[in-house]
Amino acid sequence: MVRAVEYGLQISKPWGEMRTYDFVLGRPRCFVAVQVKSTICEQGAGYCCTIRGGHTAYPAGSFDFLAAYVALEDAWYIIPEAEIDGKESIALYPESNSGKYEQYREAWHLLKDGLDDAPKKLDRIQACALEVPLFWVEAVQAPLRT
Repeated sequence: MVRAVEYGLQISKPWGEMRTYDFVLGRPRCFVAVQVKSTICEQGAGYCCTIRGGHTAYPAGSFDFLAAYVALEDAWYIIPEAEIDGKESIALYPESNSGKYEQYREAWHLLKDGLDDAPKKLDRIQACALEVPLFWVEAVQAPLRT
């Protein structure tokens, strides 16, 4: 998220941990969902990056971009979801210019471009309601009363 802000991107972190994306960026009526993964798992001349949620690949449409970080090389890959759809892992080769995903290395501009391509109008809104225990509501409201 810090690196995205360094590139001038406005980000928001969703509440909760059970999303198929880690943050969204954008502006009203124009958001892009980003899933973040990192790796230190060396595999031959490259690195293996796991991109599944739990024990299976993410379903199509779970996010718009993967931001994959190769920690030992300090290299970011901004990969469109369509390029990794259905895969549980990918191989990244920061030391090679001929790797399959090298065109996406440090491709932060794709996130900005993705905002320009995002729909300008919402087709629908989905929401859910959680049943919250009364003691939790009271605990949250108590500081407001003082």
